[in-house]
Amino acid sequence: MPDLQSFDAAMRECLGERGWLTGPEDAAAQSRDWLNRYGKPPLGLARPTSADEVAAVVRLCAAHDVPVVPQGGNTGLNGGSVATGDGSVIVSLARMNRILSVDSVDFTATVEAGVVLGALHEALADRDLAFPMHLGAEGSAQIGGLIGTNAGGSHAMRFGMMQDLVLGLEVVLPDGTIWDGARALIKDNAGYQLRRLLCGAEGTLGIITKAVLRLFPAPCGRSAALLALADFEAAQRVGALLRARTGEFLAAVEFFGEFGLSLALDHVEELVRPLETAGPVYVLVEIASSIPGIALDDILENALAAAFEQGDVLDGTIAVSEAQRAAFWRLREEMPEGQRLEGRQIKHDVSVPVARIAAFIADASRAAKTVMPGVRINPFGHLGDGNIHFNLSPPQGHDDFDGCEMALSQAVYEAVVQHGGSIAAEHGLGQAKIELADRFRSKTERALMRRIKMTLDPHGIMNPGKVVKI
Repeated sequence: MPDLQSFDAAMRECLGERGWLTGPEDAAAQSRDWLNRYGKPPLGLARPTSADEVAAVVRLCAAHDVPVVPQGGNTGLNGGSVATGDGSVIVSLARMNRILSVDSVDFTATVEAGVVLGALHEALADRDLAFPMHLGAEGSAQIGGLIGTNAGGSHAMRFGMMQDLVLGLEVVLPDGTIWDGARALIKDNAGYQLRRLLCGAEGTLGIITKAVLRLFPAPCGRSAALLALADFEAAQRVGALLRARTGEFLAAVEFFGEFGLSLALDHVEELVRPLETAGPVYVLVEIASSIPGIALDDILENALAAAFEQGDVLDGTIAVSEAQRAAFWRLREEMPEGQRLEGRQIKHDVSVPVARIAAFIADASRAAKTVMPGVRINPFGHLGDGNIHFNLSPPQGHDDFDGCEMALSQAVYEAVVQHGGSIAAEHGLGQAKIELADRFRSKTERALMRRIKMTLDPHGIMNPGKVVKI
């Protein structure tokens, strides 16, 4: 047990009155996860303003055997950025929120870990540059957290996951030393790819304090369409056709179902039904180009004509304005909110090979309904990369799942594995999925992860209880 009085005094001297907060109300918002499922009250909330201060905090925590919980915007779904037990320190990166440089020759941005994704988008808006990570929580999600969870988002099919957008990192390691790997290099093969090891580590191997990010030319033109289709098999075929017919212009292909659309229309204000013909499945496609004068509407129209000809599209329309394009995207982005407002839900963030999407949804739906007849299923997500948010609501008229939560999730995850997929697509493992990972991943793979964790963090102080069990 640490000497709390001397520890508190040392933290206060290190960070100042604004940087070290210990009142219960001071850390209330940071103590619980976004879904309010996980989190224990910490010893205090550390709010450093520099990598040196982060390093000093980690050294103090190591010396007093106090667990460290790195935290970005705290928007994750698996409890990865809150404490698993008493006696931890939450290290918030929120005050480290400077965009340090934007290089229009290298096409890079160097940012501190606490920069909010939406703020980065705004800062690049007048520079004809873009950072191609887009997700629903971009108004609060921070760059460090997005790297820590290896976030994906709606444009991962074209630009990759967060690990593909990171060129270099600065990281405070569990012993308090600083690794400066913040290099703006696309090609750097001088040894192990340490930056990729940190991407997706969820703060269990160190605290990201700075990142060099890849930028791209800002698109100067977009064209989007919303389609109604008969089933998920048709959506899979249309997705493949769109990829073949629009090539490098394809920016995103998303899907959702009639149940999810109905929930969003019922609970979220200002949404309107977009097509005269109901789905039961919808596909949202967007193409984009940074080259002026490209006839994007013509490219998309030709691709959609082929989709209509093969008989897979029931109805569809191309957005005729930026407002309509934004309205299409809002329908997709409000899927989680519509279901949340409906009541109790079980979320599953999974992925399967793109060619297995329809078969997985059919098998997982059948398995879930066997466990609980009448359970309502809301699959939506990223048709281009196989990431499916397979979310469940109780049967109509039921307030909860009558104790079937574990059995329902087990049925879904077994279907994921049967189709060669992953139980964690873009939200990581956190503390919610450790047992599942141990059950569904090979012993060799999990043992390798434990060895890495124990090598870099032998005392187990860095975000304990997440990703791997020690």
